[in-house]
Amino acid sequence: MGIRSYIEDNYDFDIVDEFLDHYNLMCESMETIVINISDEEMRERSIDELFRIIHNIKSASAYLKIISMNRLASVVEEELEDIRDLHKPVSQEAIDWLIKISDMFATWNDDFKQDNELSKVTYSLIKLPDMEELNL
Repeated sequence: MGIRSYIEDNYDFDIVDEFLDHYNLMCESMETIVINISDEEMRERSIDELFRIIHNIKSASAYLKIISMNRLASVVEEELEDIRDLHKPVSQEAIDWLIKISDMFATWNDDFKQDNELSKVTYSLIKLPDMEELNL
């Protein structure tokens, strides 16, 4: 049984349908938002938007008991909160990490579409980046 079958068997169709529609839209926009974080004029707005997306994924995955997705979203949300508090440029290492995070959520989106088991989180996502540029 794949992830889509699991949630369809355990939750109301309308809830599952709404989650999958919104999740797909969030995944489609995530990478562009991450890239925009490196643009000084768009940084704060992009961080806020990415935070909102990750928070929504965290909440929905908790409700649907999608544990690995919820755990990753929780870690990312905490890191984004730290980034917001810095009010400084974000390191390239952090941008690269967030792109990998975006790729992981996109992989899971494909898993939903193909009704596969959720792909495993790669180890590189667990290693948290340095979140701020060093301005020496």
